[in-house]
Amino acid sequence: MNTLKVTDESAAGHILHEISFQFESEYITVLELIEARINSEIQRYEQDVNNYQKGLVLPHDMEKRLNRKKVIKLDREKQLYVALEAFRNNGFFILVDDEQVDSLEQRFLVDESTHVSFIKLTPMVGG
Repeated sequence: MNTLKVTDESAAGHILHEISFQFESEYITVLELIEARINSEIQRYEQDVNNYQKGLVLPHDMEKRLNRKKVIKLDREKQLYVALEAFRNNGFFILVDDEQVDSLEQRFLVDESTHVSFIKLTPMVGG
């Protein structure tokens, strides 16, 4: 397994959140990274709805207000679609080793020395 550390950063460069992912492949695409992140965030959300931190996955605001302490079953496919649209429309961008990636098909090395950042330009997407 290959470990990849990912950080969420503000536009000013402040680290907001950090998470590690495990991949079997030595190289992955940006699409595979976003899919892994969506799956991880949904799992974290479903395990502890009250302490879920904002990320790419968010239930609709009305659902959050109505179901404060109850886990809402999130649609993985919908969350992925929303995140991919946000990537395509510059709702956030991704840096791999300080270089912006612009294609979902772009491949990069999964290694402990690889630095990946998700940069928020606007609040991360909601579902």
